[in-house]
Parts: sequence; C-alpha cells; structure tokens
Amino acid sequence: MKNALVTNSVSKNFGDFKALNNVSITVPKGSIFGLLGPNGAGKTTLIRIINQIILPDSGSVLLDDEPLQAHHIKDIGYLPEERGLYKTMKVGEQVLYLAQLKGLSKAEAKKRLNYWFEKFEIEDWWNKKIQELSKGMAQKIQFIVTVLHQPKLLIFDEPFSGFDPINANLIKDEILLLREEGATVIFATHRMESVEELCDDIVLIHESNKILEGKLLDIKRQYKTNTFEVGLVTDNEEQLTQIIKDKFDVSPAIYKSLNNDLKLNIKLKDNESSNELLTFLTSNAQVNHFNELVPTVNDIFIQTVKNN
Repeated sequence: MKNALVTNSVSKNFGDFKALNNVSITVPKGSIFGLLGPNGAGKTTLIRIINQIILPDSGSVLLDDEPLQAHHIKDIGYLPEERGLYKTMKVGEQVLYLAQLKGLSKAEAKKRLNYWFEKFEIEDWWNKKIQELSKGMAQKIQFIVTVLHQPKLLIFDEPFSGFDPINANLIKDEILLLREEGATVIFATHRMESVEELCDDIVLIHESNKILEGKLLDIKRQYKTNTFEVGLVTDNEEQLTQIIKDKFDVSPAIYKSLNNDLKLNIKLKDNESSNELLTFLTSNAQVNHFNELVPTVNDIFIQTVKNN
C-alpha cells in the first residue's frame, strides 16, 4: 500500500522549548490514522507543519511521495481545534468565500454546499450569522468547509468537541464514509474513546517524542495479557474459587452485570487456551459471562507512557 503522508525526523523548537523531537510517522493511503497524545504533546505542532503554517527546524515531509510544497495545500483539508469562522458574517456568504479560496468556482461551490446543507438538514442556516449558532452548529459548518473541495488528505483536530452524542455519531459516520470514498484521514485527539471505532493505525506522541506507532489491531495483540473476565453461578462461591485458583492465576473482576455472579479475572499461561478454560468452567458452574480482556487504547497509552 502506498503512503499518503510520511514525516522524516521532524523537529521543531520554540525558543528553548522542543515541541517535536525527530518525529517520523507513516500514514497509509486510505486509512484513518490516529495522532494521539495528551495536550501539549506536540500533535498540533506536527499538524501545522503538515499544513505549511509553520516550517520544521529539521526533517522533511512527503505527500504522495513528493516533498511537501505550496501547491499541495489544495490536497489537504484541515479542521483545527480552534475554530476560525468569522462570527459576524452570514453562513452562506462565508462558506462560499472559503470554498472559492480552496479553488472552487462559485457555481461549483454552491452546488456542493447545497448537497451538504441538505444532507445535514441545515438549509435554514444559510442567512444566519455564525454568532447566532451554537458551538456544535458552527462545528458542522466548519466540517463542511473542510471536506467541500474533496481533498486527498483530511486532518481533523479534536473534531467532536462541542457535539452532543447524536451529532458526534453523524460526523463519525461521515468520516468513515469519506475513508470508503478514498480519502486519507488524520484524526488528532487526546480522547481515546473514539479511536477504537475509527482508527486503522495510530501513533502516540508524548512530551514531543513518538513512543508508539503501528496498526491498531497489531498493537492490541502486542499488549494483550491473555486474561479472561468470567461470571459464574454457583451455590458455593468460596469452594469454586479455590478450585479455579488451584489451576489458574485468578483475581477479582469488576464489571456491571444484571446477575449476582461470582466475578473473576483468569489469566492463562502461554500453553493454555480459552477453549480449555471454558470447558473447565462449564464442568464446574454455569457460565453467564466470558470475555477476553483486550486492552483499550487508553490502557495502552497509559502503560506506554509509564514505560517510557
């Protein structure tokens, strides 16, 4: 698979502060790539370098295997965390103006805007001023402006900020659809909950350094502990617990359940299989709950930061 974007040993200092330290990332074409890290990690600095808002002190950036140049700006759509709409302008005037800055003719911009306004059911916002809109409503307008010129690379910096759950899901669905239509997406966030369902690949940046990068599924496999969360029904919890402890590594489990089960976490050795565990449990109790504890992105991030 070709790569949409590659950064090679990119560094950036602001005075004595090192914002990025030799950061190299590879964004596969047609993927949703999670650019993750806490506030102040260096994510926004890297995004601004990719958008040519600032230049790196050292290193290089390739877009579609070409050194990043001024004309590439038409190939990138950027939704910044700090929104940039003019509050006193009417929505329709502003989106037409911004669309033409992206190289669209007025007629083509109007045609595409009509499509998006109808899709989001916001036709009556055309003559409203930005200052009349809620933060979430303004976010929808900014999203439309970002994707309108159909760029090859889309960069969303905290795109769900200000959205209620319904509209956050609407934007998630649109991001997935854009990926299916061939766009490459960089999704920058310090909130891990949306990464699980959106991202194909991730990079973790902490204190200006890259500390982890790869396919999300591969990273999850690397960090899994072969631990299973089980819920069991028995007349004698103490006796059953001891039987299981005699064979496996056991600890208490905490999860919400409608049943009053014996809840345990059971860690298997490398030579033990989940089938063996399930067979053993069903021969000794009724199994109501059986789930492998796969590490979340948040778990992986916390562990990786601690290890570094």
